[in-house]
Amino acid sequence: MENEIINETRKNKEPGIVIALIPLIVMLLLFGIGYGVYQIRPPVLLITAAFLTGFIGLFLRFKWQVMQEGIVDSIHKAMPAILIMLCVGILIGSWIASGTIPMIIYYGLKLISPKYFLVTACFVCSITSLATGTSWGTIGTLGVAFIGIAMGLGIPLGPAAGAIVAGAYFGDKMSPFSDVANLAPVTAGSNLFDHIKHMLWSATPAWFIGLVIYFIVGLRYGGGEVESKDMVIITQTIRDNFNFNILLLLPMVIVFYFAFTKKPTIPGMLLSSFIAGILAIIFQKASITDVATAMNTGYVAQTGVERVDKLITQGGMMSMMEVQLVAFTAFSFGGIMQRTGLLSVILGRVMRFTGKVWSLVLTTIGSSIVVALATGSSYLSMILPGDLLSPVYKKRGLAAKNLSRIIEESGAIIVPLIPWSMAGVYITGVLGVPTLSYAPWAFMNYVSVVILAIYGFTKFTMAPKIRDDETQIGS
Repeated sequence: MENEIINETRKNKEPGIVIALIPLIVMLLLFGIGYGVYQIRPPVLLITAAFLTGFIGLFLRFKWQVMQEGIVDSIHKAMPAILIMLCVGILIGSWIASGTIPMIIYYGLKLISPKYFLVTACFVCSITSLATGTSWGTIGTLGVAFIGIAMGLGIPLGPAAGAIVAGAYFGDKMSPFSDVANLAPVTAGSNLFDHIKHMLWSATPAWFIGLVIYFIVGLRYGGGEVESKDMVIITQTIRDNFNFNILLLLPMVIVFYFAFTKKPTIPGMLLSSFIAGILAIIFQKASITDVATAMNTGYVAQTGVERVDKLITQGGMMSMMEVQLVAFTAFSFGGIMQRTGLLSVILGRVMRFTGKVWSLVLTTIGSSIVVALATGSSYLSMILPGDLLSPVYKKRGLAAKNLSRIIEESGAIIVPLIPWSMAGVYITGVLGVPTLSYAPWAFMNYVSVVILAIYGFTKFTMAPKIRDDETQIGS
């Protein structure tokens, strides 16, 4: 089959750079208008882009069978990570049902201190988002509560919202439950846990820099009393609906053990979920059916308090379906681009600017930010640069986790700072603070990009590729 494809390709027209760029321009227009204006979901737009790219392939005299082989091959490479996504859905549902995630949220909220409001808001939102894997959920619940506290204390809402956003997105991008944290390694060809550990080198310093600034600036706002009815309701509701026990940390310990000892990811996640299910039955008096439902379609909270229900109604395999649809449709687009030679033409031009490690890093950062500005999409700001530059990193002998780190921190984490993005619109809507007011205070979101650029120039933490299959832990 491989020889037949090669022979067939020789008969095809050689695409020029103008034709090769048409699919990317169409993609940007589709997302700029379809997603940005009409809020059409990404999978529909991606499959439309793939469909139109297929027509270009036919114009270049490629047979459909050849392009289909490209699609199948592209999706095949992503399957290990897609299976991990399913396990993440199971994990979230079981951890909430067991009380593990509610317990983490509860004690995180208890850390709040009025004198160090900005630091506390960032830290608690980080912990909550890390535990739940959702920046939007954290901002829409705890973020709203913190904004209420800021108003009561007379703290400017720009810094307050910036601390909330920075914390929520730090936890989101570092969480194995997050959609963006899962999608970035799928796109780049790395694996989830190596990707997260590699981000520690850039994300953690940026986060700490933000905390130091919040501490210094926040001292002038100290002295008030925290009287937040919302916060009291959230913590009390969680405490009333879940039984806490030190053993509820066991599922988390299992996942961390498998990650740090470089054991297979999927068995570790499934074992953790199984233990969480048993703990749900023991401590939360859940039935086997309740646990199975939480793993399948997600945990549905019925506390009677809307904000709490919104925060912990999550998880299940079905919750990962749209992310997987995005992955399937994006790789369908990328598969046609690769098999028809359109991508290689673009890469040939891009390679002119990637002769050095620093220029490759800057090209990746610039590409991610441009796509983020053009589309306002966290997914596309990772998928397009990742798919485009993955072969370049391999050719330069650099590990795929370098690419996955850069596209997530330069793309998905920059998106909430863009006023016309869905994230920017959402945050402004729920917190009541304009994007341009909180963006300068969301230090973690953009300081990490500066750190990445420094690493590119110094080559510090730019890990070399040590194996061909980088979807395995320890790559």
